[in-house]
Amino acid sequence: MDIPYRKVVIAPHVVSIEETIRYIIQSHCSVSRLGDGEIKIANGKALAFQTQQPLLQQKMQEVLSVPISNHIVCLPDIFTDLSLYNIEARNHWKLHLAFYRKSWYKYINRKRIFHNAFISRCYMMFADKTQCAFYFKLIQQIWADKDILLIEGEKSRLGVGNDLFDNVKSIRRILAPNTNAFDHYDAIMKIVQKYSPNEYLILLALGPTATVMAYNLAQKGYQAIDIGHIDIEYEWYRMGASHKVPIPSKYVNEADAGVGVGDIHDEKYKKEIICRF
Repeated sequence: MDIPYRKVVIAPHVVSIEETIRYIIQSHCSVSRLGDGEIKIANGKALAFQTQQPLLQQKMQEVLSVPISNHIVCLPDIFTDLSLYNIEARNHWKLHLAFYRKSWYKYINRKRIFHNAFISRCYMMFADKTQCAFYFKLIQQIWADKDILLIEGEKSRLGVGNDLFDNVKSIRRILAPNTNAFDHYDAIMKIVQKYSPNEYLILLALGPTATVMAYNLAQKGYQAIDIGHIDIEYEWYRMGASHKVPIPSKYVNEADAGVGVGDIHDEKYKKEIICRF
């Protein structure tokens, strides 16, 4: 059943996925992405994989409301039209907005132009998937020929078993826990700041912690991009999956919550790890 959807005239303007990716490539900006989980954090709620913490809540509100010049805020493109998405996604976001539209509008300046959080959600939720290959190729240009510092959950394993990062110059990994990563926020920041801002492009896949870390690193002159679920979406795209399914050897919180994900024997991946929490 398709739940009725009510539009509101004054809504945030969110640009397209393509425009967002091209802007990142051209401007070398940092990127924070926000979705349903992040607005819950801003409201002081906990998530299944992240306990409620006042400092995380405070930082999330700051990301939403205080712009900085070398950083963009990406919101879900849901506030005026859901026709691009499949029925499952449409109903999810309609229900979400019924509870949280006022919260979004409380924290953001709706006169700002926002970029698109679905740069890393560019496959599964879309009704028409003909542009997905183009989006993945385009987003890979962000890290082409770059030295990458990837901060991810301990079993996320971005790029392992696929060609997502085959075009990078090098990759080093910092592994954080899959749950409650914010507990290690200060320690991770300390490690990152051992490197100069121009030494690495920093990619983050660490839930709400990534959202606020990208913002704080931008304040310190780093380019840090919250790329979220891009690897899982890419895996689903390569499989031609029609619904969210587990990926062998990778933690997928939306499919079986990562249950049963064990160790892998990949020497290249293991050599890339410089720190593990």
